[in-house]
Amino acid sequence: MSKGVTPQSENYAAWYTDVVTKARLADYGPVKGTMVIRPYGFSLWDNIKEALDKMLKDTGHVNAYFPLFIPKSYLSREADHVEGFAKECAVVTHTRLMAGPDGGVVVDPASKLEEEVIVRPTSETVIWAMYKKWIQSYRDLPLLINQWANVVRWEMRTRLFLRTTEFLWQEGHTAHATAAEAKQEALSILELYRRLAEDYLAMPVLTGLKSEAEKFAGAEHTYCIEAMMKDKRALQAGTTHYLGQNFAKAFNVTFQNKDNREELVYATSWGVSTRLVGAVVMTHGDDKGLRLPPRIAPFQVVVIPITRNVEQKKAVTDYLQPVLDGLDKLNVRVHVDWRDESPGFKFNDWEMKGVPLRLEVGPRDVENGKAVLVRRDTFVKAIVEKDAIIHLIPKLLDEIQQSLFDQAVAHRAEHTHTAASYAEFKDIIANQGGFIRCGWDGTTETEMLIKNETKATIRLILPDEQIAGLKCIYSGQPARHEVIFAKAY
Repeated sequence: MSKGVTPQSENYAAWYTDVVTKARLADYGPVKGTMVIRPYGFSLWDNIKEALDKMLKDTGHVNAYFPLFIPKSYLSREADHVEGFAKECAVVTHTRLMAGPDGGVVVDPASKLEEEVIVRPTSETVIWAMYKKWIQSYRDLPLLINQWANVVRWEMRTRLFLRTTEFLWQEGHTAHATAAEAKQEALSILELYRRLAEDYLAMPVLTGLKSEAEKFAGAEHTYCIEAMMKDKRALQAGTTHYLGQNFAKAFNVTFQNKDNREELVYATSWGVSTRLVGAVVMTHGDDKGLRLPPRIAPFQVVVIPITRNVEQKKAVTDYLQPVLDGLDKLNVRVHVDWRDESPGFKFNDWEMKGVPLRLEVGPRDVENGKAVLVRRDTFVKAIVEKDAIIHLIPKLLDEIQQSLFDQAVAHRAEHTHTAASYAEFKDIIANQGGFIRCGWDGTTETEMLIKNETKATIRLILPDEQIAGLKCIYSGQPARHEVIFAKAY
């Protein structure tokens, strides 16, 4: 175990913070609740972003950018929306500072704004104000816009990547001529999110519908992807929302249909954030640090040259160059670590950073025409022929990607339960953790009683729910839905 890292079994929350900071993914910002994403962490986010951005563009979405500041009056136009975000909003009241009497600075009272401005917690209101200007006819639809941006939600309890006052995300906002088309959009994006999580992050997810109590403020329906972390808690990793005509009504966004009748448009919104970086840490990490899926790892291979003098360094450099050139042609992301540190220090450092493969080369390897390859997921070490390296590495990277996914699937399966009674339900939540698949009578009252008594919430309504003969785990009444309950981040 790397020095200074709290074991997962001892304190999972401390382990998580240790890994995020010691792997140099992020650090704490000077304002409480903010974080600085360090270059290694930002490179990881960039790779996630690049994968999703391509998916969105391939399905006809385009990127734009909307203002950070939103007139306060815009939020009040959609009552459910403003109620959902009111406690998290940062408000700008003045625009200037001035010198104070004690040599410090104070707010200039003359700069008070006529209308206060909200620092965006999400962009529905400002975007729909613009859509009113842009949409006149059915020919303007569908409007499929995404933005990559930062948002501010004044969270009281924060944790790096998972919940911070400011975070990075993408938010899609689409307008459609029919309800059916908008509903399909929300489900199509949900599938993109599933693909991103499973195919790139190697993180298995469940997809489904949120309950009324858990849905997005202002939405008709909210869909989500939910993942199980190594501590058996759930993490909501992405959401899509069918908004119906709620925002169109609030901002009077109408269009002329093909029959020359005026109609309100139908809408969706959807987003994932830098929370996905935290999800990767908690899905795959171990007591030595990160274990990164190769498809999103900043470096897929780290090369550790082991040399003692200039002559050895030159020999290893010359030996490696054809290998590096070959890997570059295959678009494998490689980093050669020439730092003036011991091999053991470098091994521990890159294990902490989760690089999928380590390639070790020393003078003896040069003499024998070989090298050492070490997998981060299993620590299996192999001595390989130099001529085989270029062909072997892509194969190993694919194996590691699949291995991490399979391990996460097995972990979720092991810790997904059914309960025959509410007493058993409470015992599982309190003493085992994980997901519980069970019946729910569909009432908010039952949902809130379970939450208050156990701190478990409905993570989603299962799309493959089997409710014939199923009873509610709490009330014993016939189940309206089969759901997943869990404690969550």
